[in-house]
Amino acid sequence: MLVGLGLGPGNPDLLTLRAVKYLKEADEVFVPGRIAHDLVAPYRKPVMLDFPMTDDEQKIRRCMVANAQKIAPVADNGLAVFGILGDPNFFSTFSRLCAVIAETHPDIEFRTEPGISSITAFASAAGVPVNTGFLVSDGSETGAGIFLKVRKPRKKAAELRTEGYRDFVLVERMFFDDMKVYHTDDLPAESDYMSVMYAKK
Repeated sequence: MLVGLGLGPGNPDLLTLRAVKYLKEADEVFVPGRIAHDLVAPYRKPVMLDFPMTDDEQKIRRCMVANAQKIAPVADNGLAVFGILGDPNFFSTFSRLCAVIAETHPDIEFRTEPGISSITAFASAAGVPVNTGFLVSDGSETGAGIFLKVRKPRKKAAELRTEGYRDFVLVERMFFDDMKVYHTDDLPAESDYMSVMYAKK
């Protein structure tokens, strides 16, 4: 198994308890750079991999393949952890790395564990309370949205379809013992106040 582990925005005090647990239990921990290395070092000696900051797709591909070859044998036989700044599901290299590994090791299971992302940490660092809907973008075309407190998900999905959204995931009471996850074809008519919907065009 390979777990993409969020290490938070860079302050060691903002590592989650689950992150520390995975760092201690992993057979091997891999990191993409010095900052992640230093966050992990108090708990494990990580393997630092090269992920160049470049727009050269061929170079990126070569590095991805080389890193996949180092990670896959560990993930194939035990627990490999890839520690990454922020959260592994937000604008990170983890999903692309998984796709490359899956090309040659289709049986490896992939999971992610959340970390405090720069998106939420920003509000505290800047002293800016966010009380309205807001846009998060890396400059690319907006192709998805996240909607909070969705009490009538089926109705909300119908409204969003008129704006070009087609795929939906609803998580109700996330990370509670009674958490439920629904997808496009099984969205409930009503859901708990603590519900979040993801919509993709």
